[in-house]
Amino acid sequence: MSKRATLYRMVTPEHICPFGLKSKDLLERKGYKVDDHHLSNRSETDAFKEKYDVKTTPQTFIGDKRIGGYDDLRDYFNLKQESEFGSRYTPIIV
Repeated sequence: MSKRATLYRMVTPEHICPFGLKSKDLLERKGYKVDDHHLSNRSETDAFKEKYDVKTTPQTFIGDKRIGGYDDLRDYFNLKQESEFGSRYTPIIV
């Protein structure tokens, strides 16, 4: 039986949600086949948020369970939050 997840994320000509991309990548790296649903405009996104009573996208569902956003997905897989790694780079002031 293959593992499946459903992902709802904002994808418009002007904007692709970076956390949606991260969620999709994480799910695929964990061996999930992702049913990727694009929310292509503000009204679709607002209707989705109202339907599921959430404040943000992306939102991931595994089976009938809503996992939540990207940070929630990392928690689901028992991964450290990215903020726990500290700064990813050292700024250089010239």
